[in-house]
Amino acid sequence: MENFRKVRTSEEEMPLPFPDLPPDVVEMKVKEGSKIRNLMNFALAQMELKGRRQIVFSGCGRAVTKTITCVEIMKRKLGGLHQVTKVRYKTVLEVWENQDPPPDGPAQNLTVHKNVPSICILLSRDPLDPNQTGYQPPEPRHEAGEATSGPSAKGLKRPLPPPREELLPKKLQVQVSDSPRGSGTAAGQLDH
Repeated sequence: MENFRKVRTSEEEMPLPFPDLPPDVVEMKVKEGSKIRNLMNFALAQMELKGRRQIVFSGCGRAVTKTITCVEIMKRKLGGLHQVTKVRYKTVLEVWENQDPPPDGPAQNLTVHKNVPSICILLSRDPLDPNQTGYQPPEPRHEAGEATSGPSAKGLKRPLPPPREELLPKKLQVQVSDSPRGSGTAAGQLDH
């Protein structure tokens, strides 16, 4: 394959795996090179400013991780979203062109069919059927009066349990001896 270079990639078009979607549902097709900031700005504008009730994120191959990241950001920013996740395989066609064709013949192309993992995630403000495969209910919202400790707890879903006593740092006390022999030496004692 060292004499070949990829000249074209195309994905097999597949219908969304969610029945009963409105015809105007927004599908965010996440690509490997997509910028998360751009995707999120558009998706949040659709849900908040245009009042959409549902949005679908889809990605395949190396874009699956970025797709999941976008969904998690949406769930944290908007809250109260129902989710259905569908995983499947998609066929990707790659066309490779021979860089060193034979002198007496036409350029040779090679077509490669790849099955790559694909993910489609539906987010909805409206309740979805909890019995369907891949359903996740909205995460419970924390109330404003709920206690959190410090700025590091800001992004946590639930508060951390209190640390166990044996893991707490121990205080070190240093005592200086008054005897002439021990002048200038310190004896360390642990305070429990």
